[in-house]
Amino acid sequence: MIPFAKMNGSGNDFILIDNRARPVEAAIGALDVKDFVRAVCTPKLSVGADGLILIQESARADFSWRFFNADGSEVEMCGNGGRCAARFALLKGIAPTRMTFETAAGLIDAEVTGPVVKLRLTDPFGLSLDEVLPVEGEDLVVHSVNTGVPHAVVFAKDLEGCDVFRLGRALRYHERFRPAGTNANFIRVVDDGTIAVRTYERGVEDETLACGTGSVASALVAAAKGLVRSPVAVRVKSGETLRIHFAAGAGGFEKVYLEGKTALVCEGCLKEEGWLFGRP
Repeated sequence: MIPFAKMNGSGNDFILIDNRARPVEAAIGALDVKDFVRAVCTPKLSVGADGLILIQESARADFSWRFFNADGSEVEMCGNGGRCAARFALLKGIAPTRMTFETAAGLIDAEVTGPVVKLRLTDPFGLSLDEVLPVEGEDLVVHSVNTGVPHAVVFAKDLEGCDVFRLGRALRYHERFRPAGTNANFIRVVDDGTIAVRTYERGVEDETLACGTGSVASALVAAAKGLVRSPVAVRVKSGETLRIHFAAGAGGFEKVYLEGKTALVCEGCLKEEGWLFGRP
């Protein structure tokens, strides 16, 4: 059995495991960890989640992590996952209230205050504005930036009526963003301090209720277009609001923070029937 917690950050849900003593490897044996992730993240057949986080030891931070999307792909960073990981680490005595953890995107600073976690992300890069791309038979004005993982951003006149799955999937696999692909965000500016966002997430391969790095990317693009100022309130599909703080730097943006609530939903133990279903 593998002890786990189920958490969500503004509607993004994750399975979190303290893997410092390698309970996952001990339990799954020769099974590839990516197959394990795909299985336990499958709704109805197992726990179900947008992703899975393994908390591991680090020689230069309070802990390190491995982050997996629901399809088993391992990626560098996830904002809402990072917020959940920070609170999980505090609750388990792995890290103090103010902590640093190691990711493939770099070192991430976090501060936990009750259910609220404020995360400092690595500095964004690769900002590109106003590219016109053919997408599903129409020309879309697409902006992009990497906030730990790649994101495309499109301003939508009718955000509620936007076909996020169709357009988001087309952008995710668009030749402009090959070979890695991109996440796709569709946004509406409410006022100079608020935007609304809907996101198609790479790896989940569907629209999710929230995306932390996508919310950051959307706020930064809107700021680069002169439409909003820091801090920016980001309304996500779950109905919650994330807060994005940032400063203008010589090469773009710096001191970027993602802040919002997390929820510890449940704790339990994964049993092998939860990841071996369908296997002989």
